Formats: sequence, structure tokens, C-alpha cells
Amino acid sequence: MPTEGTIDKQTDAGLLAADEPPPFIVLNADATVPILLVCDHASRKFPASLGDMGLDPPARRCHLALDIGAGALTASLADTLSVTAVLCQYSRLVVDCNRQLLDPGAFLEFGDGVVIPGNRNLRPEQKAARAESIYWPYHYAVEEELKRLESFGTPPALLAIHSFTPVLNGVSRPWHMGVLWDSDRRLSQVFLRELDAAGYVVGDNEPYSGKAPQDFTIDHHAEANGLPHVGIEVRQDLIAAAAGVAKIAEVFVRIIRTIPDKISEPRRIPA
Repeated sequence: MPTEGTIDKQTDAGLLAADEPPPFIVLNADATVPILLVCDHASRKFPASLGDMGLDPPARRCHLALDIGAGALTASLADTLSVTAVLCQYSRLVVDCNRQLLDPGAFLEFGDGVVIPGNRNLRPEQKAARAESIYWPYHYAVEEELKRLESFGTPPALLAIHSFTPVLNGVSRPWHMGVLWDSDRRLSQVFLRELDAAGYVVGDNEPYSGKAPQDFTIDHHAEANGLPHVGIEVRQDLIAAAAGVAKIAEVFVRIIRTIPDKISEPRRIPA
């Protein structure tokens, strides 16, 4: 159960101290293949100024704090495929980078039976400090990498990597993976077909929907600009350990290698 702790000492001067990690990390920043991987929920880190946000250690490690395994999977794919990836380096409980800022879920107060004391009764200036320190720098980085990749002549594809808990609110979820999409089916159809052929139980816009206004990152960066895109959800028990990450990454690598052939003027990923 959550315990009381140091919740919020942030000031108007800013959220992150000078010696703390930046809000995002870019992998393979010099890659030219027209694919960008993003991971909105790669980390469970809290800024020092927020203390433990009133949560006990199990709550700070659970699926509410991060997408378990998603960061490791994204990094593995970026390394194997030599493509660019942008990963957020702070917990979704600080600010959820895949939500519109006016969405209550952007500063989650309660989820899956857990109260998040550090997000209760936040003042507008406190939300703004989190957005200015983490949310917008991360999204500006995604925007800049998409522009950089597009400058090579081919509109890049955006792949958002997430993971989902096997049980939510006491209900088991049968899917191994989910493929999220809204109106653009170019890449979702590829992943649905190939993951099904690989023997996985795949959710079509399950366990979450890619329909607007869900999936802010894809809506904001890709759909609004006509870029090919897809959201991928992997059940967390499949990628909670390194062996699972390696197994799923092998499947995804085979699929992702085909993507440049499906967009104009492709630059193929080296085998």
C-alpha cells in the first residue's frame, strides 16, 4: 500500500536539478533510416524535488510508474536495427507524455487501486513546471528527430513502443500484444498480420484504443502530419526480463525491416 513520504518540494524555478538526467535520451542520433522509435514511458525515475510522491517502493516499480520492459525493448530494437529512438527518462506519474495535458490521466491521481498522493490537488503552476521540464522537451526532441529524418527525402515512420499489465483492476487480459491505430492502417495491418502469423494473440486496438484523443504522441507528431505510424503494446510479463526482451525483439526486427519497403523511396535497413 502507498505510504506517506516527501511529495512535492518543487519551486517555480524548475523541476529538475542541474545534476539530474535530462528529460529524454536520443539513441542513434545520426541514423538515416526513415524510422523513429519512441518510448513515452521508459523510466520510473522521479525528479529529486518530488521525493517519492507519497508512494512505497512496490508502487514506484509497478506498471503505473512505467511501461515495464518497453524501454529495454526500444533500446534493443534501436541497437539491432541502427535506427533512431527517443526515450523519456522520467516516470509517467510525473507527467504522462502520451496524454494531452488537459487529460486527467496526464497527472494521474488514482489507478488500479493505488492512490498517487504526489498528484493530488496539484496547482496549475506545478503542472506547468512538469510540462516545461519534461513533457515539452521530450516532444520537441521527437519533433526534431522526425524533421531530421525527413530531411533525407523520405517521410519517416513513427513507431511508439508501450507495454501493458497482464491484469488490470482484477481482470486478466488475454492478448500477448496490441496494435493501436486510428485512421491510417498502413503499418497496423502489417503488424497485425505478421504478429498473428508468428503465433501471438494480438489485439486490434486492444487492450487500448489508438482512436483520437488517445495516443497523444502519435496524434501530435505523426497523424497530424500524414506520417506512417503505429502504436505497439506488449504484455509486460513477456518482456519483464532480458530473455523475453530478446525474444520479442527478434520478432519485431523481422517486421520492422520490411517497413522502408512500404514507404516511398526506401532506404533499407542493413541485415
